[in-house]
Amino acid sequence: MKKIYFILLTLVLSTSCSKDWVDTKPNGLPTTAYFWQSEEDINKAVAAMYISLRYESTWGRNLFWVQAASDDLIIGRTKADAENIKNFICSGREGYTVGAFNDLYWTMDKANQLLANIDNAKNVSDAIKNRAKGEAYFIRGLTHFWVAYLYGTDKQGVPYDGPENPEYQKRIPPQLASVKDNYAQIISDFTKAADLLPLFQTYGSADQGRAHKAAAWGYMVKAYAYWAAWDNTKWALIPDLCDKIKNEGGRALAKVSGDPKASFRAAFTIAQNWGSEYIWSVTSGTQGGSEFPGVVLENKGWGKYNGWGYFQPTEELYEEYEANDPRREVTILKFGDQFTYFGVPTRYNSTNSLSGFQINKYMEPYSYGTGGNSGSNAFINQNGDYPTTSLNLPLMRYAEVLLFKAEALINLNRASEAAAPLNEIRARVGLDPVATPTLDALKHERRCELACEWTDRFHDLKRWGDVAKIQMPLHGRSHADKTNPDSPYTIVQVWKARTYDPAKAIVWPYNPDEISRSNGAYKQNSGW
Repeated sequence: MKKIYFILLTLVLSTSCSKDWVDTKPNGLPTTAYFWQSEEDINKAVAAMYISLRYESTWGRNLFWVQAASDDLIIGRTKADAENIKNFICSGREGYTVGAFNDLYWTMDKANQLLANIDNAKNVSDAIKNRAKGEAYFIRGLTHFWVAYLYGTDKQGVPYDGPENPEYQKRIPPQLASVKDNYAQIISDFTKAADLLPLFQTYGSADQGRAHKAAAWGYMVKAYAYWAAWDNTKWALIPDLCDKIKNEGGRALAKVSGDPKASFRAAFTIAQNWGSEYIWSVTSGTQGGSEFPGVVLENKGWGKYNGWGYFQPTEELYEEYEANDPRREVTILKFGDQFTYFGVPTRYNSTNSLSGFQINKYMEPYSYGTGGNSGSNAFINQNGDYPTTSLNLPLMRYAEVLLFKAEALINLNRASEAAAPLNEIRARVGLDPVATPTLDALKHERRCELACEWTDRFHDLKRWGDVAKIQMPLHGRSHADKTNPDSPYTIVQVWKARTYDPAKAIVWPYNPDEISRSNGAYKQNSGW
């Protein structure tokens, strides 16, 4: 069995170490005693926790493969592992899921190492220790949450251990009895994080991107909403938390006066990386960050840049929008739509898109430059094999907080109160209010507002029990001349109907090799 509990200093200085998720080796080797000596050491330990957020295996691409199993997207290029995930015939050995799973646990371990050792750190103020602890609790909660909801059920949780447990590092991390136990630990971590962390608005530019109070509260909201699928009493804990994010956390929807389309688009611009709508994102840049904007760009980028062409929207998603909803064009490019590409006004067409659409939300960084020359653009990585941009990748926006508040109130039979947060979302984009929202109205609004983001439409469908939408065949537009933006099209099936068994595919399978390595300590999810 490979190990992940390496000497911390070695981890900080090298990214080549193994990151498999099961481990029985204790840390605290003599050499680690010399690490926890200064504020600089603490800063290195904190920085180590953030490294994997930019990995391709996590929020660069691979965690999105399981989210693309929804009705909003298809796999844009031939990829056997990705197609197996989309079609619910995965084995658990798919590299996309194995890599993501391992790196989430690897990151969880970095947080555990800090929490296990920081109280012994010398020559470090309590203020520095407390903020570092807050960041560690947040990162541990975040990565634990992502594993829990993807792999855990009320009948079987996911493996977890931490230094607060007396048997920590004396055993393989135990597989908890229920995902509800995992969620309880996750909420505990986010609560501790919120108690220790400052408000985002107190950060200077050098600290933007660190964990903060509103981010911890935001993920508490999401954890409670997902926990509510197994225990509906958790809905009652959400509305007050959402109000705290607004009133104490200072979060609000981005708005451009008098322009609904620009107001929504603002949330996906470099200028608003740290704007009022920001809750949590992958901090990006031309030499690092999430490569996702390049992953969804047209394959080969019309000969200008190395787009990868994955995750293409469906006709079903396009038709979900009301005709006058400006979010549709901000979210999706269809043939003939105008955009600016390296300084040149361009109309969308594609010889590569299987559905006739492309995700548009992350295109702003490609608008800069002159003469259609990608080399003139200072907001993108000139290495197209790592297509990062200066746009932060949003993982949670304040809009999602409002939608969770509305969903909670509807589930609490307080639908009239749900109108305010739901209609705040609609008012921003100039849509008429809904008097008394139903759950169907909430589902519509959540889909249109958050489409093609890292909010996991597929998990929404699972927790709502919308099996028919999961299983339906998916469609796109086949244009007679794929090089002509004005070419007529026909609606065609681009993904066949799938068989989804909620008794099985409500969660994903563990890697069978890790199950074997645990010598029976871990059990595979039922049906896989």
